[in-house]
Amino acid sequence: MKLHALGRTGIKVSPLCLGAMMFGEWGNPDHDDSVRIIHRAVDAGINFIDTADVYSQGESEVIVGKALASLDRSKIVLATKVHGNMGDDPNSQGNSRRWIIAECENSLRRLGTDYIDLYQIHRPDESTDIDETLGALSDLVHAGKIRVFGSSTFRPSRSSKPSGSPNGEDESASEPSSPPIRFSCAASSATSSRWSRPTGWASSRGVRWPAVGSPAGSARARTT
Repeated sequence: MKLHALGRTGIKVSPLCLGAMMFGEWGNPDHDDSVRIIHRAVDAGINFIDTADVYSQGESEVIVGKALASLDRSKIVLATKVHGNMGDDPNSQGNSRRWIIAECENSLRRLGTDYIDLYQIHRPDESTDIDETLGALSDLVHAGKIRVFGSSTFRPSRSSKPSGSPNGEDESASEPSSPPIRFSCAASSATSSRWSRPTGWASSRGVRWPAVGSPAGSARARTT
């Protein structure tokens, strides 16, 4: 399977990404069956797996972690997300530094790994300054908890520079197009998939939004 570049991060991913949204209570509650699906996808050449903390309230991450336990972790590009409501505490959601740092640790524990390849902000948060979000993500990169970070389901107009930037222009229009990545959500025998011309951003240097022009660059990989 021919691999594609994940933006300018230098990471190579399969053109098919296995979406894990339907693993767990939301779809297939059989952990063993879900693990078999993940292993079959990897055997077929897929090296890109995408999940989120909020999928089945963490159960999807647990299932992905079980599958990773018997795989060569270094060959898997693992993506997960943060933002969704994860409990009764009003601070257990959103894009604040407090929650991003705490929930990254929770995701690492559920996934049974010591790093996440692509950590994504799942939804915009109007109540949080974007510089606060970017600062937390950048700190996670420097701490070795995540390799690069990105966005999911953000409108292109939101992929603009942080408020402290020299100018407020969105440079995303100058970003060269990335090849489409197909995201497939699998649950037992039922599979739904779609083609997506990626629209997000990803960076290992949280100094620009998106990080257009930096060595890490902008990875246009949109997930659900």
